[in-house]
Amino acid sequence: MADRLIDLEESATHTGPKGVINDWRRFKLESMDQENLPPAKRELLRQMSSPHRQREDSRMSVQEYELLKEEDEGCLKKYRKRCMQEMHDKLSFGPKFEGVHDLDSGEAFLEVIEKEHHSTVVVVHIYKAGVKGCEELNNCLECLAAEYPTVKFCRIDAVASGASERFSDEVLPTLLVYKAGELLGNFLACTQHLTGEFFATDVEAFLNSYGLLPEKEMPALDDEEENNVE
Repeated sequence: MADRLIDLEESATHTGPKGVINDWRRFKLESMDQENLPPAKRELLRQMSSPHRQREDSRMSVQEYELLKEEDEGCLKKYRKRCMQEMHDKLSFGPKFEGVHDLDSGEAFLEVIEKEHHSTVVVVHIYKAGVKGCEELNNCLECLAAEYPTVKFCRIDAVASGASERFSDEVLPTLLVYKAGELLGNFLACTQHLTGEFFATDVEAFLNSYGLLPEKEMPALDDEEENNVE
C-alpha cells in the first residue's frame, strides 16, 4: 500500500504545469503523422522531441503552438481518455472478477473467505432451490457483479456448505459479507428487508446502507462516447 501511495504522490508531482505541458507535448508528437509534414515542421518536431528540451523547458514557442493546435480537438479527447485511464488504473486496488462464483463445498467457502486479497469484499449468498427469494437474489447478484468487478460475489447451496442445520429454509436466503477474513455483514432471511418484488438496485441500496460496497468502477469510454465528449 505504501508503494502505491508513493507512486500516486510522484504522479501528482509530475502533473504540475511543467509536467502536464511536457506530457501533452510527447503525446501530441507521438500521435502526429510526421512523414507527411513539410520539412520545416519535421525539424520543429525533432527539436520538440529532444529529451533535454522536454526536461528543461516547459515553455511553448509560437511555432510550437501553431503546430500543436492543428487538429487539437480530436487529439485532446484521446489525451484526456488516456489520462483518465491511467488515473483509474492507479486507484484500482486488488483483483477483478467476473460473474458470480459457485462454491461447491464448505472447504471452498472457507478458502474464499480466508485466502482472498485483503482489499476484496466477498459477498456470499447461501441459498436453496425452491426457497422463496433465492433465485431472484441470484439474478440480482449477477447484475451487481457486472457493476462491481472488484467485489467477489459467490453463492453456495446450503446443503453443499455442510451446515444445512444452521441454514434452514427459514433463514434463507442469507447474505454474508467478508473482508480480510472478517465478517462485516450477516443477513439472515435477507429478503425480508426488501420489497416483495425486488431488483438489483434494491439489493445494491440495501448493501450500501451498511457501507458494504465500494464505489463503482469508472466505465471506460468507447470511441463513440469519446467523440461525444465536449
